[in-house]
Amino acid sequence: MSHSSQPAAEPCVTTFDEFVQLADYSLMDSLNADPDATVDGDDHRPRQVFSGHFVPVAPTPLAEPEYVTHSSTFFKELGLSDELAFDEQFRRVFSGDLSAAREPMRRVGWATGYALSIYGTEYIQNCPFGTGNGYGDGRAISVFEGLFNGQRWEMQLKGGGPTPYCRGADGRAVLRSSVREFLAQDYMHALGVPTSRSLTLYVSKSETVTRPWYAQDSHSFEPDVLVENPVAISTRVAPSFLRVGQLELFARRVGEALPKQGRNNAHPNALEELRMILSHLIEREYKSDIDQSLGFTEQLVELARQFRHRLTALVANWLRVGYCQGNFNSDNCAAGGFTLDYGPFGFCEKFNPWFQPWTGGGEHFSFFNQPNAAEANYHMFWKAARPLLAQDVEALEQFDKVRHGFAEAMQKQVQNTWAAKLGLTEFNLELFKQLMQLMTQSKVDYTIFFRELSHLPNDISALKRSFYIETSPQLDGQWQAWLKSWRDRVTDGGDLAEISTNMKRINPKYAWREWLIVPAYEQAMQGDYSLVKELQAVLSHPYDEQSQDVEDKYYRLKPKAFSNVGGVSHYSCSS
Repeated sequence: MSHSSQPAAEPCVTTFDEFVQLADYSLMDSLNADPDATVDGDDHRPRQVFSGHFVPVAPTPLAEPEYVTHSSTFFKELGLSDELAFDEQFRRVFSGDLSAAREPMRRVGWATGYALSIYGTEYIQNCPFGTGNGYGDGRAISVFEGLFNGQRWEMQLKGGGPTPYCRGADGRAVLRSSVREFLAQDYMHALGVPTSRSLTLYVSKSETVTRPWYAQDSHSFEPDVLVENPVAISTRVAPSFLRVGQLELFARRVGEALPKQGRNNAHPNALEELRMILSHLIEREYKSDIDQSLGFTEQLVELARQFRHRLTALVANWLRVGYCQGNFNSDNCAAGGFTLDYGPFGFCEKFNPWFQPWTGGGEHFSFFNQPNAAEANYHMFWKAARPLLAQDVEALEQFDKVRHGFAEAMQKQVQNTWAAKLGLTEFNLELFKQLMQLMTQSKVDYTIFFRELSHLPNDISALKRSFYIETSPQLDGQWQAWLKSWRDRVTDGGDLAEISTNMKRINPKYAWREWLIVPAYEQAMQGDYSLVKELQAVLSHPYDEQSQDVEDKYYRLKPKAFSNVGGVSHYSCSS
C-alpha cells in the first residue's frame, strides 16, 4: 500500500531511430481490424462500427506544436534519454504527425470501440446512432506499442483528433485538461496508486478551440462562459488501454447481453471476437499472474480472481489518498485494474464522504461510493465473459463464486486500508465510526489530518491545523477522548517511531489541491510553464518533508476565497 519506486534503467535510447526499433504492435497484429475501415487511417467522421476490435486511424497533427513538459521519471523507467522529448521527429509523432514515423513504426494509429454501462445498466442512447455502434475512443488514438526493457507499453494521444467514434466532436483536448491529466498521472504514480502514466505534453502555438467553462470567481454550478483554449496533446501510457466496456461490447454483439433487442447473433464472428479480446487481455495485463498452460476456461476463472484483487486494491488506494474518479463507468474502468480516466476527477480536501467534484456525477460516483461503482463494473466484466464459459459447468461455477465474493473482498481491502492509515494492526469499526463523525463535524482537511495524526499526537491541538472550523469545548472533549482511545490501541506494544514512519508512508503530506493547479494551467495558456514544472517536482515526492517554502505554499488549508468556485470546487467535464 505504500509507495514504491521502480528501478530506473540507464537511458539507452537517445535517438528517434533507436526509439522506433522498439515498436511491436501486438494489438493490431493479433486482433481484428474493422473490415469497413480504410487502410490509410483517413477515418475521421462519425460512423457505425459493426465488428472488429479496432479501427486504424491517423491522428490529426497539432499546428505548430510546442513542448510543455515530459515525465523524466517515466522516461528513466523506459530507458529513454530526456533529450528525446525535444527531438524534432519524436515531437512530431507525439503531437500527432505520424508522417515522421519510419519502419518498424507504422504511420497509422488505432482507436477502439466500447460499450457503455453506468452502475450495471447498459446504455445505447448516448451513441449518435442509437445502436451502441458509434461509441468508443472519440479523441484518444494509440500510436505506438512496443517493448521497453522487456515490458510492453502502449502510447496513446489524448486529443489526437476525431475518429469514427467522435460523435460529431472535434477530437481535441484543451491545454487545461491536458495539464491536469498529465500532472495527475505523475502524482498518482508517486503516491503508489496503479495508474496510466504521463509521457509528454505538447501544445499548439496557433490552434484553439472554444469550450464552455467558468468565469473568474464564478459561483455558478454549470459553466457560464465560452472560453477559447489552446489545443494540446498529452501522451498517456499503459500496458494496454483495454477496458471493461470493450469486453462488454463484444458480449453484447454475441447477443447474450441484450436478447430483447432483436440483435441476437447479429455478428456470426462475435463469440470468437469476444474470446480473442479476453485472450489478448490475459496476454497483455496478466501474463505474469496466470499460468499460460491452463485451459482457456481455467484462465478465465483465474482472470476473474486477479482482476477482482486488483480492482478492490485500487479502489482502497483511491480512498487512502482522497481520490474521487467522478465518473466510474465501465468504459472508464481499465481491465488491467489501474486508474485510467482523468476527466472529471478530484481529490477530497475538506472531508466529505459524498465528495464529488464533477457536476454531472451525482452521489452514486461520490468518494465513499466508489467501492459500489467498482462492484457494478466488475459485474459487467463477469457478465461479459460468462458466454465463453457456457460449456464448462465446473469453471462457470467457480467463476460465479469469484463474482459473488466481490463485496467481501472489497470490504476487506478497504478495512485494511483504514487500519493502515490509522497505524493499527487491525481495523476497529467503533473507532472508525467515531472518527468519521468527528472528521465530518470538524470539517477536517483529509490529507493534513491524517498526516498530522501520523506524528502520534497526545493532544488534539496538533490536529487543529487540519480543521476548517473553530471547534467547541464539547467537540474538543470528544476529540480528546477519541485520541486517547486511538493512542492506547496504536501504542500497545509497538515501536512508536516505527509506527509513525509507517503511517507517513501511507498518509501523504502533499495533496492535489485544485486551487493550486488552476494557476499552473492558466499561466501555461499564456506560454509560461514554470508552475507546471514546479508542481511536477512537488507532487513527485508527496510523502517527503520538503523545503519550508514548499510547505508554506502547498501544505495548507484551502483559502475561503475558493469555496464553491466553479472550476475549482466543482467543474463540468468540458475538456
